[in-house]
Order: sequence, then structure tokens, then C-alpha cells
Amino acid sequence: MNDVSTYEFSTDPTRIDAARVHELVSRHTYWAKDRPRDVMDAAIAGSRPYGVFRSGTGEQVAFARVVTDGATFAWLADVIVDPGLRGQGIGKLLVAGVVADIEPLGLRRTLLATADAHGLYEQFGWAPVDDGYRWMERRGPGADAREVSA
Repeated sequence: MNDVSTYEFSTDPTRIDAARVHELVSRHTYWAKDRPRDVMDAAIAGSRPYGVFRSGTGEQVAFARVVTDGATFAWLADVIVDPGLRGQGIGKLLVAGVVADIEPLGLRRTLLATADAHGLYEQFGWAPVDDGYRWMERRGPGADAREVSA
């Protein structure tokens, strides 16, 4: 097991390894299996991207992105930690960094969708949405049922 102190969180978009992010998201997620590289690149470019990197080597081991208007609303998406490094606190480091970065914006609502990481996000203030069916969605032609967080 690695010590989380051997990893560093970054808000610097120039550090994002787009090829590595595409590999992680398209091969190791249920919501974006087989997502094309050009689509992933466009998603990164249109978002606030975040990474966790191995100190010393700079290898990217985790990724998340936030889609926001910067004033009222945000959507946390594509949160992924290298499958071989899960359970070591890297996800907590990533989410804590994202929260710290967007907190000064004073957003009224930040949403996310997850099938299996509720416990992680609850530690940082997220709670299930139960608002009497106010939330609706419109799926585009490329969406499928697996895409709950992208």
C-alpha cells in the first residue's frame, strides 16, 4: 500500500495527461466505456480538469472534471482513480482538492451521479437528491443508460 503523501493534487490543466485520462475513463468506468478520444479531449477542454499525480514521476493516477458556469451551478464528472491504486486515499485527495478549488465560487448546487461511491462523496457534503421529481433530463442521441456521471 502506498502512502497518500506520495501523491499530489493539481488544478493545473497543463498537467493533465489526456491519453492517460482517456484510457482510464474509456476502459475502467461503467458510464463511459468506449468513449472516443476526441470526445474525452473535448470534455476536458470544456471543463475545469483536476488530477492526482505520483510525486517525483508526475504519472497521472486520478482524474476528475467539473462543468460549471462559475457562479451558480456545477457538475462533478468523470471521477476516476487508477484501479490498481484504489482504497489508498487517492480518491479522497482528489475530491477534497476539487471541493477546495470550487468552494470559493459560492455555487448554490454541485451535482454528481454515482452508482457505487456514495460513501466517498458523503464525506464531502453530498447527499442524495430527493426533491419530488423536480430534476429532469434530456438524453442526446449518443447517450445510453450507463452514462450517469458524464
